[in-house]
Amino acid sequence: MTDPTTEPDLSSRQSFILERVARTGFVTIEALASELAVSAQTVRRDIIALAQAGRLQRFHGGAGPVDGSGPARLDYHAKRDLSRPEKKIVGMKAAAAIPDNAALFLDVGTTIECCAAELAKRPGFLIFTNSIRAAMMFDPLEHQVHVLGGRLAGRDGSLTGEEVVLALREVQLDYALIACSAIDERRRVMDFDFSKIAVKKAAMSVSRQAFLLVTTSKLGRTALGAIALVDEFDQVFTEEG
Repeated sequence: MTDPTTEPDLSSRQSFILERVARTGFVTIEALASELAVSAQTVRRDIIALAQAGRLQRFHGGAGPVDGSGPARLDYHAKRDLSRPEKKIVGMKAAAAIPDNAALFLDVGTTIECCAAELAKRPGFLIFTNSIRAAMMFDPLEHQVHVLGGRLAGRDGSLTGEEVVLALREVQLDYALIACSAIDERRRVMDFDFSKIAVKKAAMSVSRQAFLLVTTSKLGRTALGAIALVDEFDQVFTEEG
């Protein structure tokens, strides 16, 4: 199979950009310009051309992958199927660490949904979530489930906006279960959507403990904004160990 970063229709500079996106998940225009020793405008033109060709996704200040070359910004159904066994392991491990009758925030994401499916097997939880999909895992006869209303942000069933953040400020929870898109080399836990980042931070601030649920495929990658440092989480659950 031909390596897509070396196809003849790509310049050497564009091939380099695609390779960096595939390897790190997100790259900034500033960093690329420095590495390639060209102007930011030159890099921006290359990113625009690659985005128009469907080879990457353009973001403010940089670019990220759009397909199987990386986990960032994948379609919901692709995310659901990516690393599914690993996500189930992460979800099971996190659910096992939650005591009965706890008050929880459940973040958005397919790994969180795996955890929700495990938690739903035990009655008595008080659930706050901005994920319609996670909320639907629970029987309302056995759990108190509060969907934090806001703007529907995508096909993943996520709700975001100031309403969600304000609602979280009014509660006190035992645990916040948080997902992310990347953990970079500086141990920053990151995501692409600033609206979702605001919700994650708000949930962590009103919870006694914050758990990070992440597969190892997201380690060594980067995204647009930081949620927190890894060390700010009380526990980190991966499929390993």
